[in-house]
Amino acid sequence: MLKSVDTAVSFIRSRTSIQPAVGVILGSGLGNVVEAIEGEISIPYSEIPGARASTVAGHQGRMVVGRAGSLPVVVLQGRVHFYEGHEMHDVMFLARVIGRLGIKRLIVTNAAGGINTSFKPGDLMLISDHINMMGMNPLRGPNIDELGVRFPDMSEAYPESLRSEAKKVAESLGVMVQEGVYLALSGPTYETPAEIRAFRTLGADAVGMSTVPEVIAMSHMNIPVLGISCITNMAAGILKQKLSHQEVMDTTARVEKEFTTLVLGLLARV
Repeated sequence: MLKSVDTAVSFIRSRTSIQPAVGVILGSGLGNVVEAIEGEISIPYSEIPGARASTVAGHQGRMVVGRAGSLPVVVLQGRVHFYEGHEMHDVMFLARVIGRLGIKRLIVTNAAGGINTSFKPGDLMLISDHINMMGMNPLRGPNIDELGVRFPDMSEAYPESLRSEAKKVAESLGVMVQEGVYLALSGPTYETPAEIRAFRTLGADAVGMSTVPEVIAMSHMNIPVLGISCITNMAAGILKQKLSHQEVMDTTARVEKEFTTLVLGLLARV
Protein backbone atom coordinates (compact mmCIF):
# COMPACT_ATOMS: atom_id res chain seq x y z
CA MET A 1 0.00 0.00 0.00
CA LEU A 2 2.75 2.50 0.88
CA LYS A 3 4.46 1.82 -2.44
CA SER A 4 1.26 2.59 -4.36
CA VAL A 5 0.71 5.78 -2.34
CA ASP A 6 4.24 6.96 -3.03
CA THR A 7 3.94 6.08 -6.71
CA ALA A 8 0.93 8.41 -6.88
CA VAL A 9 2.84 11.10 -4.98
CA SER A 10 5.75 10.84 -7.43
CA PHE A 11 3.32 11.13 -10.35
CA ILE A 12 1.74 14.30 -8.93
CA ARG A 13 5.13 15.84 -8.16
CA SER A 14 6.18 15.20 -11.76
CA ARG A 15 3.26 17.41 -12.86
CA THR A 16 3.73 20.37 -10.51
CA SER A 17 6.40 22.13 -8.46
CA ILE A 18 3.86 23.42 -5.91
CA GLN A 19 4.25 22.05 -2.41
CA PRO A 20 0.73 22.19 -0.91
CA ALA A 21 0.44 23.28 2.72
CA VAL A 22 -3.28 22.58 3.13
CA GLY A 23 -5.55 19.93 1.66
CA VAL A 24 -9.28 20.27 1.00
CA ILE A 25 -11.72 17.41 0.33
CA LEU A 26 -15.03 18.52 -1.18
CA GLY A 27 -18.19 16.46 -0.67
CA SER A 28 -21.42 16.00 -2.65
CA GLY A 29 -22.33 19.12 -4.62
CA LEU A 30 -19.69 21.19 -2.83
CA GLY A 31 -17.05 21.25 -5.56
CA ASN A 32 -17.31 24.86 -6.71
CA VAL A 33 -14.59 26.01 -4.30
CA VAL A 34 -12.09 25.00 -6.98
CA GLU A 35 -13.28 27.83 -9.22
CA ALA A 36 -11.59 30.26 -6.83
CA ILE A 37 -8.33 28.30 -6.81
CA GLU A 38 -5.60 29.43 -9.18
CA GLY A 39 -4.98 25.93 -10.40
CA GLU A 40 -1.66 24.87 -11.84
CA ILE A 41 -2.82 21.35 -12.64
CA SER A 42 -6.09 19.43 -12.68
CA ILE A 43 -5.84 15.64 -12.75
CA PRO A 44 -8.81 13.26 -13.06
CA TYR A 45 -8.63 10.54 -10.43
CA SER A 46 -8.63 7.97 -13.23
CA GLU A 47 -5.18 9.23 -14.28
CA ILE A 48 -3.59 9.02 -10.82
CA PRO A 49 -1.83 5.67 -10.35
CA GLY A 50 -3.70 3.57 -7.78
CA ALA A 51 -6.67 5.95 -7.40
CA ARG A 52 -10.30 5.06 -8.08
CA ALA A 53 -12.84 7.22 -9.89
CA SER A 54 -16.02 8.30 -8.11
CA THR A 55 -19.34 7.14 -9.60
CA VAL A 56 -21.61 9.43 -7.57
CA ALA A 57 -23.44 12.50 -8.95
CA GLY A 58 -21.97 15.69 -7.50
CA HIS A 59 -18.44 14.27 -7.23
CA GLN A 60 -16.38 15.53 -10.17
CA GLY A 61 -13.47 13.23 -9.32
CA ARG A 62 -10.38 15.32 -9.90
CA MET A 63 -7.39 16.68 -8.00
CA VAL A 64 -6.51 20.35 -8.34
CA VAL A 65 -3.14 21.69 -7.18
CA GLY A 66 -2.75 25.46 -7.10
CA ARG A 67 -3.01 28.48 -4.85
CA ALA A 68 -5.74 30.12 -2.81
CA GLY A 69 -4.30 33.60 -2.75
CA SER A 70 -0.70 32.94 -1.75
CA LEU A 71 -1.45 29.64 0.00
CA PRO A 72 -0.42 26.48 -1.88
CA VAL A 73 -3.27 23.97 -1.71
CA VAL A 74 -4.35 20.61 -3.05
CA VAL A 75 -8.09 20.07 -3.52
CA LEU A 76 -9.87 16.76 -3.99
CA GLN A 77 -13.04 17.64 -5.88
CA GLY A 78 -15.18 14.69 -4.85
CA ARG A 79 -14.35 11.40 -3.15
CA VAL A 80 -14.90 7.67 -3.50
CA HIS A 81 -17.15 5.92 -0.98
CA PHE A 82 -17.26 2.58 0.79
CA TYR A 83 -20.81 2.02 -0.50
CA GLU A 84 -19.58 2.18 -4.10
CA GLY A 85 -17.94 -1.20 -3.48
CA HIS A 86 -14.43 0.07 -2.82
CA GLU A 87 -12.24 -1.38 -0.10
CA MET A 88 -11.32 0.92 2.76
CA HIS A 89 -7.73 1.28 1.57
CA ASP A 90 -9.14 2.69 -1.69
CA VAL A 91 -11.45 5.07 0.20
CA MET A 92 -8.46 6.40 2.19
CA PHE A 93 -6.03 6.32 -0.73
CA LEU A 94 -6.15 9.93 -1.94
CA ALA A 95 -6.22 11.29 1.62
CA ARG A 96 -3.02 9.36 2.28
CA VAL A 97 -1.56 10.65 -0.99
CA ILE A 98 -2.11 14.30 -0.13
CA GLY A 99 -0.81 13.57 3.38
CA ARG A 100 2.41 12.21 1.85
CA LEU A 101 2.52 15.28 -0.42
CA GLY A 102 3.22 17.19 2.80
CA ILE A 103 0.03 19.00 3.80
CA LYS A 104 0.06 20.34 7.35
CA ARG A 105 -3.72 20.27 7.85
CA LEU A 106 -6.86 19.16 6.07
CA ILE A 107 -10.28 20.74 5.58
CA VAL A 108 -12.80 17.96 4.91
CA THR A 109 -16.39 18.62 3.89
CA ASN A 110 -19.51 16.58 3.31
CA ALA A 111 -23.25 16.68 2.78
CA ALA A 112 -25.11 15.32 5.81
CA GLY A 113 -28.58 14.73 7.16
CA GLY A 114 -29.60 16.72 10.20
CA ILE A 115 -30.40 14.70 13.33
CA ASN A 116 -30.37 17.64 15.73
CA THR A 117 -33.87 19.08 15.45
CA SER A 118 -32.58 22.62 15.99
CA PHE A 119 -30.79 22.37 12.63
CA LYS A 120 -32.37 23.19 9.28
CA PRO A 121 -31.41 22.35 5.69
CA GLY A 122 -28.67 24.69 4.51
CA ASP A 123 -26.93 24.99 7.89
CA LEU A 124 -23.16 24.55 8.01
CA MET A 125 -21.91 22.44 10.93
CA LEU A 126 -18.35 22.36 12.24
CA ILE A 127 -17.62 18.76 13.19
CA SER A 128 -16.54 18.53 16.82
CA ASP A 129 -16.24 14.72 16.87
CA HIS A 130 -17.51 11.64 15.05
CA ILE A 131 -19.07 8.24 15.68
CA ASN A 132 -17.88 5.49 13.35
CA MET A 133 -20.72 3.10 12.55
CA MET A 134 -19.49 2.09 9.10
CA GLY A 135 -18.96 -1.49 10.25
CA MET A 136 -15.18 -1.50 10.29
CA ASN A 137 -12.11 0.55 11.13
CA PRO A 138 -10.27 1.55 7.95
CA LEU A 139 -6.88 0.90 9.59
CA ARG A 140 -7.75 -2.79 10.02
CA GLY A 141 -4.88 -4.98 8.82
CA PRO A 142 -1.09 -4.69 9.01
CA ASN A 143 0.03 -1.28 10.25
CA ILE A 144 2.04 0.90 7.87
CA ASP A 145 4.64 2.19 10.30
CA GLU A 146 5.88 4.84 7.87
CA LEU A 147 2.45 6.50 8.05
CA GLY A 148 1.77 6.25 11.77
CA VAL A 149 1.62 4.22 14.95
CA ARG A 150 -0.38 1.01 15.37
CA PHE A 151 -2.86 2.55 17.83
CA PRO A 152 -3.42 6.21 16.87
CA ASP A 153 -5.11 8.53 19.34
CA MET A 154 -8.48 9.92 18.19
CA SER A 155 -9.26 12.24 21.11
CA GLU A 156 -8.44 15.35 19.04
CA ALA A 157 -9.26 14.20 15.53
CA TYR A 158 -10.95 17.60 15.05
CA PRO A 159 -8.84 19.98 17.18
CA GLU A 160 -10.71 22.65 19.10
CA SER A 161 -8.09 25.20 18.02
CA LEU A 162 -9.10 24.80 14.37
CA ARG A 163 -12.81 24.99 15.22
CA SER A 164 -12.24 28.14 17.25
CA GLU A 165 -10.41 29.73 14.35
CA ALA A 166 -13.21 28.67 11.99
CA LYS A 167 -15.82 30.29 14.24
CA LYS A 168 -13.88 33.57 14.19
CA VAL A 169 -13.61 33.44 10.41
CA ALA A 170 -17.32 32.63 10.05
CA GLU A 171 -18.29 35.51 12.35
CA SER A 172 -16.09 37.95 10.44
CA LEU A 173 -17.75 36.87 7.18
CA GLY A 174 -21.28 36.92 8.55
CA VAL A 175 -21.68 33.18 8.02
CA MET A 176 -23.61 31.33 10.73
CA VAL A 177 -22.20 27.94 11.73
CA GLN A 178 -23.50 25.18 13.95
CA GLU A 179 -21.30 22.65 15.75
CA GLY A 180 -21.89 18.99 16.42
CA VAL A 181 -21.07 15.30 16.17
CA TYR A 182 -21.08 13.52 12.79
CA LEU A 183 -22.11 9.88 12.63
CA ALA A 184 -20.94 7.82 9.63
CA LEU A 185 -22.68 4.79 8.15
CA SER A 186 -21.66 2.61 5.23
CA GLY A 187 -24.72 3.45 3.07
CA PRO A 188 -26.02 3.53 0.41
CA THR A 189 -29.53 3.42 1.94
CA TYR A 190 -30.73 6.37 3.91
CA GLU A 191 -31.44 5.63 7.55
CA THR A 192 -34.75 4.49 9.01
CA PRO A 193 -36.63 6.76 11.44
CA ALA A 194 -35.89 4.26 14.25
CA GLU A 195 -32.17 4.42 13.48
CA ILE A 196 -32.24 8.22 13.57
CA ARG A 197 -33.94 8.16 16.99
CA ALA A 198 -31.23 5.77 18.21
CA PHE A 199 -28.44 7.93 16.79
CA ARG A 200 -29.86 11.02 18.50
CA THR A 201 -29.74 9.11 21.79
CA LEU A 202 -26.08 8.31 21.08
CA GLY A 203 -25.32 12.02 20.75
CA ALA A 204 -25.14 12.43 16.98
CA ASP A 205 -26.15 15.75 15.41
CA ALA A 206 -25.71 14.78 11.75
CA VAL A 207 -25.39 11.60 9.71
CA GLY A 208 -23.61 10.74 6.47
CA MET A 209 -21.76 8.10 4.50
CA SER A 210 -18.23 9.46 4.25
CA THR A 211 -15.47 11.51 5.91
CA VAL A 212 -14.61 9.22 8.82
CA PRO A 213 -12.17 7.00 6.85
CA GLU A 214 -10.26 10.07 5.65
CA VAL A 215 -10.18 11.60 9.14
CA ILE A 216 -8.90 8.34 10.63
CA ALA A 217 -6.21 8.27 7.92
CA MET A 218 -5.20 11.82 8.88
CA SER A 219 -5.16 11.01 12.60
CA HIS A 220 -2.91 8.04 11.77
CA MET A 221 -0.59 10.46 9.93
CA ASN A 222 -0.83 13.09 12.71
CA ILE A 223 -2.43 15.69 10.43
CA PRO A 224 -5.10 17.88 12.11
CA VAL A 225 -8.52 18.14 10.45
CA LEU A 226 -11.22 20.79 10.29
CA GLY A 227 -14.53 19.18 9.30
CA ILE A 228 -17.55 20.99 7.84
CA SER A 229 -20.91 19.35 7.15
CA CYS A 230 -23.53 20.97 4.96
CA ILE A 231 -26.88 19.94 6.42
CA THR A 232 -28.71 19.19 3.18
CA ASN A 233 -31.87 17.63 4.59
CA MET A 234 -33.42 16.58 7.87
CA ALA A 235 -32.85 12.89 8.57
CA ALA A 236 -35.55 10.23 8.22
CA GLY A 237 -38.64 10.62 10.37
CA ILE A 238 -38.07 14.25 11.37
CA LEU A 239 -40.13 15.65 8.50
CA LYS A 240 -43.02 13.94 6.73
CA GLN A 241 -41.20 13.49 3.46
CA LYS A 242 -39.02 10.95 1.71
CA LEU A 243 -35.30 11.50 1.24
CA SER A 244 -33.52 11.79 -2.10
CA HIS A 245 -30.08 12.59 -3.47
CA GLN A 246 -31.68 15.34 -5.56
CA GLU A 247 -32.58 17.17 -2.35
CA VAL A 248 -28.91 16.96 -1.36
CA MET A 249 -27.85 18.51 -4.67
CA ASP A 250 -30.53 21.20 -4.53
CA THR A 251 -29.55 22.31 -1.01
CA THR A 252 -25.81 22.40 -1.72
CA ALA A 253 -26.55 24.54 -4.79
CA ARG A 254 -28.58 26.93 -2.61
CA VAL A 255 -25.81 27.40 -0.01
CA GLU A 256 -22.92 27.23 -2.49
CA LYS A 257 -21.96 30.90 -2.11
CA GLU A 258 -22.00 30.82 1.71
CA PHE A 259 -20.06 27.55 1.84
CA THR A 260 -17.44 28.75 -0.67
CA THR A 261 -17.04 32.04 1.19
CA LEU A 262 -16.37 30.17 4.45
CA VAL A 263 -13.85 27.72 2.97
CA LEU A 264 -11.93 30.46 1.14
CA GLY A 265 -12.01 32.61 4.28
CA LEU A 266 -10.51 29.73 6.23
CA LEU A 267 -7.77 29.23 3.65
CA ALA A 268 -6.97 32.93 3.80
CA ARG A 269 -6.44 32.69 7.57
CA VAL A 270 -4.36 29.48 7.60
